[in-house]
Amino acid sequence: MKTARSMVLVSADPESIRRGSEKIYSTFQEELSQLGLQDEISLSWLSDSGRHNALPMVVIYPEAVIYGPITPEDVPYIVEEHLNKGRIASSLVAPIHELSGRIAWLSSRKGTLPAEKRIVLERAGIINPEDVQDYILHNGYKALGKVLITMNPLDVLNEVDASGLKGRGGAGFPTGQKWRFVSKATSNKKYVICNADESEPGTFKDRLVLEGDPHSIIEAMAIAGYAVGADEGYIYIRGEYALAQERMRLAISQAQELGLLGDNIFNSGFNFNIHVHSGAGAYICGEETALIESIEGKRGEPRSRPPYPTTNGLWKKPTLVNNVETLANIPAIIRKGASWYRSIGTPKSPGTKVYTILGNVNATGLIEVQMGITLREVITIYAHGMKGNSTFKLAQTGGSSGSIIPASLQDTPMDFESFNKAGVALGSGALLICNEDTCIVDLCKVLVNFFKNESCGKCNPCRIGNDRAYQILSNIAEGVGTMQDMKDLESIEMYLYQMSNCGLGQTAGTPIKDTLSHFRAEVEAHIKLKICPTGVCRMSGHKVN
Repeated sequence: MKTARSMVLVSADPESIRRGSEKIYSTFQEELSQLGLQDEISLSWLSDSGRHNALPMVVIYPEAVIYGPITPEDVPYIVEEHLNKGRIASSLVAPIHELSGRIAWLSSRKGTLPAEKRIVLERAGIINPEDVQDYILHNGYKALGKVLITMNPLDVLNEVDASGLKGRGGAGFPTGQKWRFVSKATSNKKYVICNADESEPGTFKDRLVLEGDPHSIIEAMAIAGYAVGADEGYIYIRGEYALAQERMRLAISQAQELGLLGDNIFNSGFNFNIHVHSGAGAYICGEETALIESIEGKRGEPRSRPPYPTTNGLWKKPTLVNNVETLANIPAIIRKGASWYRSIGTPKSPGTKVYTILGNVNATGLIEVQMGITLREVITIYAHGMKGNSTFKLAQTGGSSGSIIPASLQDTPMDFESFNKAGVALGSGALLICNEDTCIVDLCKVLVNFFKNESCGKCNPCRIGNDRAYQILSNIAEGVGTMQDMKDLESIEMYLYQMSNCGLGQTAGTPIKDTLSHFRAEVEAHIKLKICPTGVCRMSGHKVN
């Protein structure tokens, strides 16, 4: 088979498809055929690669030229100029300020943007996610082969433990330690679950992995199964992620056809099968025990713990639950070794972190950078500064349950230890960047309202506490709050943390805690002076019951 001299990748994320990328793809096919270039030019799809301002986009290798946003009418010119005559169609090249992530790095010819350090997203946007052979060509399934041929389960556990990888779902629990708990559990049946519910507002990093590199999760789950003694796995995917589910099912089918899933993988005697389970949009199912209940066909409500899933999980069997980003690190760790992984990030928080950037900045999107970067660096380098030269006021990390970070902490390294020492949490990695026009009372009210609506209702502190907190915040925003309200909010936050049944309820009070810790004066202005310093809250003087 003749090797293609060029590769054309057309963006295939949902937004690109909505804007007509399928027509762009078919037009490329027609134009290349008319010029007799179909055997010289490889045409494929590009998974989601960052922000959406330049979509639909086309990336052409080996020149690494990015065109976008383009229309089907632009295709003949690109084919004629770039692919036939060898001249870059400069008028259609995507402006650097319209791009982020790896695509921005590729487009930065003079290195004006620092390259990201990509492990989790190493292949996303580079390979065709619907072609297992493309994954294999990019070191796919090498780690699984290495594990099954040259390592025993204890070797794998030791390597993951030595890497220092911590859970990327928000809690930061040592991954190797969790794997050991499941490995040591005695049972004739064990399970591995990938938590791909990703229901935190503003978080879409897992979707990018599922849609852009699905085989990496299959490979990681198989490695985990071998290490802990499990022969069956489930990928629990958020119900709204239709494309992710479609690609994961296709990837599982392809892996089964090649003998990379199923019985006697690599003739090792190891058996492992994976199922895709679709969630129904419940936020609570991001909590691992509620997720397990959902898979079992029950109402998605958290279980009381102990016992923990590591000993009594799915159908009361030992179960390993890791989120997408955590698992996506595993193949690279096995291939390159724990020492390599520890050379990245910080000594106590090795590796990288994937962040979604949203809010009052010039460039939103998704990045993967080394642990220990600061908020100031993220905003300056990757978000291209605050929008309209506004002033940074705060950032919220990790969705609704994440911490509210004031400007005074923007130079704190973003790793688990540094943030814990500062009294805040890293969370899942969603960064909502807010300027001085953001009202802290209004923001806190919105976040508490989310928990009020999403509470599963199983325990009183969460069901009643969030509703009461929302009423109090509404009164403060209306100009009828009292100083006693602030004390009541502090009590509610304490009871949520100490008495809620699950981790989601326990963190529901985080916005309240951070608001009163870092922005107390602004809240008091609403109460004592009956004014909103930002002008967001309209003081009507009507009490909310």
